[in-house]
Amino acid sequence: MSERTVRFNGNTKVLYRKAVRTPLPDEDAERVFHENMMNVADAQVRKAEMLADPDIPLLEAYEKQLEGIAASYKRRCRHIAGDDYEEVALAYQRGERNDRLGALTAYYFEGLWRMQQRFTVADMMFFPIILRYPDNFTVNIRFASGYKTTESVLYESPEHSTEELDDQYAETYYNESLYSQKEAAKKIKATAEILREEFPHPDEVPFEERKYGGIVSAGGRKGSVFSSMLQRVEPDPGRFSEPVDEPTLVDEGPEAARTERELLPDGCIVI
Repeated sequence: MSERTVRFNGNTKVLYRKAVRTPLPDEDAERVFHENMMNVADAQVRKAEMLADPDIPLLEAYEKQLEGIAASYKRRCRHIAGDDYEEVALAYQRGERNDRLGALTAYYFEGLWRMQQRFTVADMMFFPIILRYPDNFTVNIRFASGYKTTESVLYESPEHSTEELDDQYAETYYNESLYSQKEAAKKIKATAEILREEFPHPDEVPFEERKYGGIVSAGGRKGSVFSSMLQRVEPDPGRFSEPVDEPTLVDEGPEAARTERELLPDGCIVI
């Protein structure tokens, strides 16, 4: 990133209670959306396979997943604003522009910046929602305080433990950590099927069966403990009354409040 970007400190107002609404005007657009969601499903499988491999450090699997998400956000920023997307986003943040493209770029750029901060900032959980409606889909980028939801699977990384253990206990802890990773890998791999069911290929599933779908996911870390979660979400059929013909920022839907209420522990702060 540029020197100017390094000094960027984020702006919670850009993300707070907002989502990007993108039209799905035809089956070609649906195919692109489907392909993107299948990339997410494949990433879940790769993460699970890395977790189940005792020769791969847990942090490597974690970082690979974050790198994949960050790369998709960068592609989205470039698609919206070109190679100068950083300056477009920062100009919007500074109040020097107030247009739709600036707002969209700033939204994804803020998400990208916060994603990168997660490598060094503790107790910040990525908590996005993706929802499919008949003629559009929404992406709601959220981050929450804490490191787990009420439904998260937890797994341990002995490489990140600060405990000084005797050899006997250290070996036990190491083996138990590997077991937790293997058990988590099974559950994480199963979430790929949820993604495939919620966002099926338009050439294979009738419109009436594919026009609604949704997922909420979460990932976090606290010390040596990592967490992961992905579940189905039922989109609200009455959320939108008007069609959309270009990507735009919208207020978050009732699904956001519902998932926060159902999945986050008391006292969590969401941005």
